[in-house]
Amino acid sequence: MDTGQQLRVRVHQWASGRDPAANRARLGADVEPGADLVVLPEAFARDFGEAGSDVSAYAEPLDGPFASEVARVAEATSCTVVAGMFEASADPDRPWNTLVARGASRADYRKIHLYDSFGYRESDRLTGGPLEPVVVDVEGWRVGLMTCYDLRFPELARRLVDAGAEVIVVPAAWLPGERKVEHWRTLLAARAIENTCFVVGAAQPEPRYSGHSVVVGPLGEVLAEAEGAEATLDVVLERADLETARRTNPSLANRRL
Repeated sequence: MDTGQQLRVRVHQWASGRDPAANRARLGADVEPGADLVVLPEAFARDFGEAGSDVSAYAEPLDGPFASEVARVAEATSCTVVAGMFEASADPDRPWNTLVARGASRADYRKIHLYDSFGYRESDRLTGGPLEPVVVDVEGWRVGLMTCYDLRFPELARRLVDAGAEVIVVPAAWLPGERKVEHWRTLLAARAIENTCFVVGAAQPEPRYSGHSVVVGPLGEVLAEAEGAEATLDVVLERADLETARRTNPSLANRRL
């Protein structure tokens, strides 16, 4: 494989439980070599629990057990691993909902848009992150980070692409409900098409969540998709496809605003 021309992506549509030690054990035992970028869902360190639950007791620092295990696994498998956790913030009652990326490069993204929608109030229990886009280098590719409800805000995806992102990863715990899978799939494709970039949605599975992890190409083509149950997707992203898409649909170059 020519470095920078291909990116081997693996998505683990795995359920996290309420025992952080068990989730870390699965991370350590079941993430294997063979990918450049491994993406796990939002809140993989510990599930949210019942709607509105206080998760502050499960908040950890960025050098705590979960992020340290992510880093160890990334080194052991020679890849970059992205996974979600609750991170201790300045407000002890309202941690951040954080993605940690560990590997040859390191980044941390604190979820900006909290899920105050569809009858939920995530902001009662969590703190929103800084408004700056986070992009990490993975094997010569620029990978932007966003989390779940962020997907409904096209401004963030565009800021990530303006910061150089060629791939956007979206770990999620997308709650089920009427039309929710349709929203998820449509929004992933829209973010890919309007930004002519790859989009990788890594969701927690049914029954608590919607599943349907998807990898979308820069012209909106579905490269891989899971069903509702636990699954693993392996996809090779091609830089040539990105370049072709941006020649075919030069919407980024044609922007006037």
